[in-house]
Amino acid sequence: MANQGAKKRREENKKHMSKLLRFIVASNVIHVLVRMLIFHSSTSWKHWIGLFVTSAAYLLPYQQLAKMAKPAYSDDGELLDGGFDMKSDGICGYLHDVIYITIFVQLASIISDKFWYTYLVIPAFGAYKFSGLLKGLLPGSQGEEEEDEKTRKKREKMERKASRTKFIRGRNR
Repeated sequence: MANQGAKKRREENKKHMSKLLRFIVASNVIHVLVRMLIFHSSTSWKHWIGLFVTSAAYLLPYQQLAKMAKPAYSDDGELLDGGFDMKSDGICGYLHDVIYITIFVQLASIISDKFWYTYLVIPAFGAYKFSGLLKGLLPGSQGEEEEDEKTRKKREKMERKASRTKFIRGRNR
């Protein structure tokens, strides 16, 4: 029964990475079949560059996720750790977002080349997160402002009201 959690996590990660790889391969195959073979007359060198860009955009996050999902074993082959939880937020979630945005861009670019602008979401979100980090580091930027007397009293009244026990009246017969 030892390391049941680690074994379960290892199996979940294995299934998750396999499913993610199937999505990536299916997206690439659909893009090549439809865009490059069916609509070959409207395909230019830009589309080939786009295919290579999206392939690189798949490769880097997928490799990082594969490293994170990799289980750790001891010298005698015993499972120590099942790998990182792939359903968690943080960097793991951001890597998944990059992969999902790439799948969307690759499939939607079959319809219109304007969907390539969707890739601007990634650096825009990074700039948003970075600005929040900088805002917290700048001197004189406290997270909370002092509330005035009226707001404080109103908040305290609402807290008292919320903490009272509530009685439900039933029907008496």
